[in-house]
Amino acid sequence: MKNQKDFKEMSFLNHLEELRWLLVRICVIVLIASVVAIVFNEFIFDVIIFGPKNGDFITYQFFCELANKFDLDKSFCIKELPFVIQNRTMDGQLSVMIWTCITAGFIIAFPFILWEFWKFIGPALYQNEKKYAKTFLAISSLLFFLGVMFGYFVLVPLSINFLSNFTVSNVVENQIDINSYISLVKTTSLATGLVFELPVIIFFLTYLGLITDQFLKEYRRYAYVLILIVAAVVTPPDVISQVIVSIPLIMLYEGSIIIAKFITKRNLKKERSLATTNK
Repeated sequence: MKNQKDFKEMSFLNHLEELRWLLVRICVIVLIASVVAIVFNEFIFDVIIFGPKNGDFITYQFFCELANKFDLDKSFCIKELPFVIQNRTMDGQLSVMIWTCITAGFIIAFPFILWEFWKFIGPALYQNEKKYAKTFLAISSLLFFLGVMFGYFVLVPLSINFLSNFTVSNVVENQIDINSYISLVKTTSLATGLVFELPVIIFFLTYLGLITDQFLKEYRRYAYVLILIVAAVVTPPDVISQVIVSIPLIMLYEGSIIIAKFITKRNLKKERSLATTNK
């Protein structure tokens, strides 16, 4: 009994050791990707980070063309946004560069991070489940990068345009702190990338039997209301802009329902098969 207990304790400690090395490897991967981002920091800041600040940004041009074509709100037909970005602390720009490059490193290294997690849970999976590793990695990475792009090219410029043009009085000038601006760009892009992982998360939760497609259908109306509220807040007051923002999020939710329905049926089929075998 004592030896068996020691074996169990060692087994648990081995899992902790594997988890520790998993986190170490992830940190090293993100650090390497962050160094690459530092090398290209001028491109990252001048072209990517500060891109949505310029009036000729691709998103503004797209919505301006839509506005001219359908006679909609012309708030995106601008040459310059009414705000300036300021640095208010001595080490502000250095700190911003480091943390922005770390965030960029995390985004670049995301497929490798997923692979490390898959390797960690791999031993607990059945042989027929392990063969889906490449599919899981490809779909999860694709959804994440699509989410980051949707956040950067759609939500970020819409938010910047709305917030920079919102005023309580003409007396107030918008002099935005660099941390505030970059935090909006980073947080929105990264958060949207993680939100786009919803179908993958739903897949695993349904596979574990924690939720069903019926649960998602019951809360569909609340999800739609939340999506429409977000779309209404970050877009101009016209239907087309709100639809453009809402459609991808609605597709994600509906796709999650389809996935949950498929997995739920599969789980029920397995349960019936086991019940028949036991009889």
